[in-house]
Amino acid sequence: MSGIICLSCKKRIANIRGSARFMCPSCSKYEIIRCTSCRAMATRYKCPECQFSGPN
Repeated sequence: MSGIICLSCKKRIANIRGSARFMCPSCSKYEIIRCTSCRAMATRYKCPECQFSGPN
């Protein structure tokens, strides 16, 4: 996979202000990457490692 991709919408988010990168709050094994739009709309994401779903 090239570049940084939002886990929810699959949009490239390199250098976009307001995006977020954090480790899965459940397993801490997978980096969750979210774009500004998905964060604002509270679009769901699912960790591919442990199937944790957020935001809660």
